[in-house]
Amino acid sequence: MPVESDDELRAILKHETIAVVGCSTTEGKAAHDIPAYMQRHGYQIIPVNPFADEILGVRAYDSLAEVDAEIDIVDVFRPSDEVAGIVDEVLDRDDVNVVWTQLGIRDDDAAERAESAGIQVVQDKCLKVEHGRLL
Repeated sequence: MPVESDDELRAILKHETIAVVGCSTTEGKAAHDIPAYMQRHGYQIIPVNPFADEILGVRAYDSLAEVDAEIDIVDVFRPSDEVAGIVDEVLDRDDVNVVWTQLGIRDDDAAERAESAGIQVVQDKCLKVEHGRLL
């Protein structure tokens, strides 16, 4: 069942650790500025980008599998056709509560697989917009 209600979104936004798949080193890109905004608002950001060593002053990881910290939310800034593989990585972990895909990113089949495993899914919504609107 996809997350739709504001109450569900507020509950998700109480989580503290966000792994950002596709986090960018380039200021001005949404994949950089949105994680920076969330970091400024007290969230722990874990960048996942195989082409960067560090983003936002934090070590960047090549994949979700390499992240040794607990992850609450996986925020996806990759094309829709990559979501299935990211969900596969999420399903290999036992700590992820939420998969969140940014505006314009959606894969209903992958979302269904994640939901079947007990993981909440938010698709095609901006984390920064929802945070600003709800909190």
